[in-house]
Amino acid sequence: MTPSDGSMNRVNSTVANTHPAPATPQSTTPRHHTDAIPTVTPEDARYPDMIRGHGNNRHVASPEAIRLPSTTEQVVEIVREAVRDNKRIAVRSGGHCFENLVFNDETEIIVDLRLMDHVGFDDDRGAFVVEPGATLLKIYETLHIGWGVTLPGGGCYATGAGGHFSGGGYGILSRKHGILSDHLYAVEVVTVDERGEVRAVVATRDPEDPNHDLAWAVAGGGGGNFGVVTRFWMRSRGAEGSPGDLLPKAPPTVFSIFAAWSWEDITEEAFATFMARYADWSRTHGSLDSPYIDMGHWIFLQHADSGTFNFVAQIDSTVPGARKLVDDFIAFVSDALGVQPRGVDITEQPFLKATARTMTAGETITSPSLRTSHKSTYMKDAFPEHQVQTIYRYLTKTVNPNPYSFLVINSVRGQISALDDHATAATHRDALWLVYFESYWHRAEDDERNVTWLRSFYQDLYADTGGVPVLNDVTDGCYINYPDNDLSDPAFNRSGVSCHELYYKDNYPRLQRVKAKWDPRNFFRHPQSIELPAN
Repeated sequence: MTPSDGSMNRVNSTVANTHPAPATPQSTTPRHHTDAIPTVTPEDARYPDMIRGHGNNRHVASPEAIRLPSTTEQVVEIVREAVRDNKRIAVRSGGHCFENLVFNDETEIIVDLRLMDHVGFDDDRGAFVVEPGATLLKIYETLHIGWGVTLPGGGCYATGAGGHFSGGGYGILSRKHGILSDHLYAVEVVTVDERGEVRAVVATRDPEDPNHDLAWAVAGGGGGNFGVVTRFWMRSRGAEGSPGDLLPKAPPTVFSIFAAWSWEDITEEAFATFMARYADWSRTHGSLDSPYIDMGHWIFLQHADSGTFNFVAQIDSTVPGARKLVDDFIAFVSDALGVQPRGVDITEQPFLKATARTMTAGETITSPSLRTSHKSTYMKDAFPEHQVQTIYRYLTKTVNPNPYSFLVINSVRGQISALDDHATAATHRDALWLVYFESYWHRAEDDERNVTWLRSFYQDLYADTGGVPVLNDVTDGCYINYPDNDLSDPAFNRSGVSCHELYYKDNYPRLQRVKAKWDPRNFFRHPQSIELPAN
């Protein structure tokens, strides 16, 4: 492979779609096609910007080339050349990966999909098409302005579709509409077979589609495991009619809510009372018939050095009694904590204005230069008393490495629980909460103390289960879109439960079978990728 000359051995792709769906329409994707695929090498001034991601500047790659395709055909060409030359590739869409799954020392070729960012409607497939380089804010804006619909995805504006869609995708609308990958109808994936042949395959969620297993796996099975996804087609399950009826309707206006309580006013006893009562509230209001189904929210438990314990939420303001529901919830939190909030901001805004505001609210979301550490837990029940004590101690008694250290409780259930655990590869359907552990900082010299603080927090919290949230009546593993290399390290995961079981539970053997069928050479791999079956 000659990295500086992407036109070498140019070939046309073969789109394999044995299911009798309409042929892939060429009109769905604007073509910026040229014979030469743009290529960036170490001598290029762009190179330093393209060997690290947006989500974590601790991880930097040193590839021999970054390739910038703009069509599926060009992706096929890049992969074919890499197979021929035995080059290790990694795929970037938004670059938001928190671990070194893309940016690592083994990556020789980065396939950067940011030029593949089209969002539109495919009349032939009757579904919305999203290319993997499209960022979430662009997707929300295009869908809302064009058709009045949306997707229940994440809350960071710069996250790319490629990894986010493949890993599940939780957001502020997920209680009402499920996770993002639940709306995935079909995918186009560039794959490599046992002979090293490269082709673009279209797979749908239709059980009669012989490629159905690939669509099932991509809907929550994590990015970088089976091939390069070049297009997603999105349509809600059971949806029919015009384009405006095929995805969730965006609310016309919403209440954006922010409330803050001072840690100075919160005793350990009051914190324990809140955690217990909030678990009860979450159980009560996790069903689809709850009046709070329209309220997506997060509890931000920031370190006490930052000063506040925060509540961030959004609710459709056209829902009858929406404002009273908000006021009642804030009163509930205040009563449980035994103190009144130091500040409350409730703003009614058009949906897209509120969405953009939330997705660009603060340096931890907007800065592409922060260094970070992240962990996750699915909670099936409330934190046990000794874990609540550990959380309070780490948030109030330990030395805080930086102002951006926090634990975030994302209340889930609702429509997420409506699908069976095995309907898609995303299997954590009955969790009470999805909890994120996060830390952000600026300088490389602060890496060790920040990573150590968060790691110690997590290890102490799950000391009884080998340092990780194993699958039991209380905890239910981890979220693949918050990858954590410690889960693969026996020094930090002493549970005997693999990272794959924590991410995929009993869906993992099926994912391995899909891997064996679609990537039998294990060409697409990263430090925590799905492994081929033993036999």
